[in-house]
Amino acid sequence: MDYDPTDWETHIDPYPTYRALREESPVYHNEEMGFWALSRFEDVWDAHLDFETFSSAWGQTLEKTMTPLPMMLSMDPPKHTRVRQLVGRVFTPRRIGQLEPTVRQITTERLEGLEPGDQIDLFEQLASVMPMDVISALLGIPEEDRQQVRGDTNASMHREAGSLEVPEASREATTHVLQYFVEFIKERQKRPQDDLISALIGSELRDVDTGEMTKLTFEELLGFCLLLANAGHETTARLICNSAATLFRHPDQRAEFAANPAIRLNAVEEMLRFDPPSQVQGRWTTNEWTRHGVTIPEDVRVLLLTGAAHRDERQFENPDVFDITRAIDRTVHFGQGHHLCLGKSLARQECRIAFEELLARFPDYEVDETNLEWSHNNNVRGYAKVPIRLR
Repeated sequence: MDYDPTDWETHIDPYPTYRALREESPVYHNEEMGFWALSRFEDVWDAHLDFETFSSAWGQTLEKTMTPLPMMLSMDPPKHTRVRQLVGRVFTPRRIGQLEPTVRQITTERLEGLEPGDQIDLFEQLASVMPMDVISALLGIPEEDRQQVRGDTNASMHREAGSLEVPEASREATTHVLQYFVEFIKERQKRPQDDLISALIGSELRDVDTGEMTKLTFEELLGFCLLLANAGHETTARLICNSAATLFRHPDQRAEFAANPAIRLNAVEEMLRFDPPSQVQGRWTTNEWTRHGVTIPEDVRVLLLTGAAHRDERQFENPDVFDITRAIDRTVHFGQGHHLCLGKSLARQECRIAFEELLARFPDYEVDETNLEWSHNNNVRGYAKVPIRLR
């Protein structure tokens, strides 16, 4: 049994490999690449909840690297708890709910003027634009800057197939994004407005140990902006692209989504389960951990294969079948425990609205499967090009 997360063929279709891992090696060890992997749902679930053994402090990727900025994604309690509480005071479900008209407006603007018979790339037309524009509107980024921020964010996430190295162009793009957010935060510190970043700058809480009030540091504000731009944009864009292809391959399910508003929230959960953009979450062990008679040692990288967990027949009946009416009670596509994704409601909202508006206009769109292109990104799996004919 061999699993190499950088292998391009595995990246394109990981599910046969995942099935073999679950059956043959549920606690997998790749000695050459220096990592372990968990693939069964219950094991992945338990590891997410056990932050004392499975630390996030060394980042989410295969390498053991400290994130240069303090990001919630790469923190353990109590540091994580403090930052999440501060962010959670303003990044609330109510604020996300109020974004729905903005999400719908941006989506309709991207589809405006298109007619049956037109050919478009869904990624360029909608999927890569709408999520980042929503994030920009939420943060308060001026409209004239949004294309630059979106382009640099896309470029910063690019990776070469079969490599763990970050390309120089991606490093430069990350630098540009960081430089932009540095000046953006400084401007809002001087002149606050009615936007998320101004609210984050003003967010404070009382430290339970010292009794003093605490606020997010400049570096924490910068880390959150970068996290929201990358995670909130890239994953949702790939989710929309992956789901467009999945719905095309299941026309009965697509028709049901279009006809039945009551099923749409559940349909998004099934899209996330069936072909999620985030397939792997990295952790680093701080203690030994034993499961299925195998002991993972202390101080090693462990990959939590959420993409494999969601195809586990121990948790999901007929897991390789796409069914938007499926009853789903537990998932790990947005993590769990301390690292349950703060932006999960926004991602669900954006995906739902994207297909509500697309299918209201073009319910029988056709995907040109021969010209689909995959994104080169070791951490997010999805299409970079989805050519479709509108019908």
